[in-house]
Amino acid sequence: MRDLALALAIVLACAASPARSAEPTIGLAAPLTGPSELLGAQMRAGAEAGARKTGATLAVADDQCSAEGGASAARAFIEAKVAIAAGFLCTEAIEAALPLLKDAGIATLATGVRTNALTDRRTKTGWLVARFAPRADAETQAASDILAERWRGEHFAIVDDGTIYSRELAEGFRAAIERKGLKAVLVDTFRPQLDNQIGLLGRLRRAGATHVFVAGDRTDVAVMGRDAAGLAYPLTIAGGEVLRAAGEDLDLTEGTLMIGLPEWADIADPATVAHMREAGIEPEGYVLPAFASVEIAAEALKRAAANGTAPIDTIQGEEFQTALGTIGFSDAGDRADNPYRLFRYASGKFEMVE
Repeated sequence: MRDLALALAIVLACAASPARSAEPTIGLAAPLTGPSELLGAQMRAGAEAGARKTGATLAVADDQCSAEGGASAARAFIEAKVAIAAGFLCTEAIEAALPLLKDAGIATLATGVRTNALTDRRTKTGWLVARFAPRADAETQAASDILAERWRGEHFAIVDDGTIYSRELAEGFRAAIERKGLKAVLVDTFRPQLDNQIGLLGRLRRAGATHVFVAGDRTDVAVMGRDAAGLAYPLTIAGGEVLRAAGEDLDLTEGTLMIGLPEWADIADPATVAHMREAGIEPEGYVLPAFASVEIAAEALKRAAANGTAPIDTIQGEEFQTALGTIGFSDAGDRADNPYRLFRYASGKFEMVE
């Protein structure tokens, strides 16, 4: 019954654009039900806007962010004779879909899945996949590239809160920055969610740290900033993209640095953003990444038709002009650029540092 519902959704989506029936169909897999429904709705809105802009026919399937849903979406795309698939936010869904799509010769452009293994295992799996989303290690690489340039000659420390994500981020940052010839004066783990971080700050001060990279959540970084100010300890604090999370009662200290992804509407083509808002679409979250994914998929299909090549071969190693600028791909199918940027907290918001 679930497969039938997915197939019916695709038939209805394609039937909505009878004038485009001769165009190759682009599939969009998104979590349209369940806990990630809001993100799936953003993807659908962006992809539909992208289809209108490119003249593409779009088939939409609910992958439910699950292995079962991903496999069902893949079968529905195969039934609908989709030429290329886009979307996917969850690793479980895309890893279940890719073997089926590969056997059907359908290339996939992942909009939101960051798992490194998705492209790292392509030689072994034969999956026909590229990704719009940055790799999982792109945050670490950007942090080391950006902060190594700014902190060379400074006494900096690296601390984490002990969680798996934070320890991997801190260790990856330490290893990457040491390869650039820099060494931290202190590497430490702190206890999170305390009322104060005086003890940690004491260790940092004794080590002579003037800068610290914190692999931890927004609340702990806010506590560190407040306590450093209370101790008259001039400390530059930087963290990862989790600092964008909703804040609690205690705000971040002015000047806190973040390595994170931009708000896509801030860097997008202004005309595209204006057209979306005129149509009642707020270009937030995954709206613009899905829009750009459809732009890339549509152009890839045109190049494949003109050159007589497979769609995946027109993506890997190539560049595309999108509403989010020029997006290039490596021969392995990863994004050629690193979209992470440096931000500074000022007047209650993060501002991009040029």
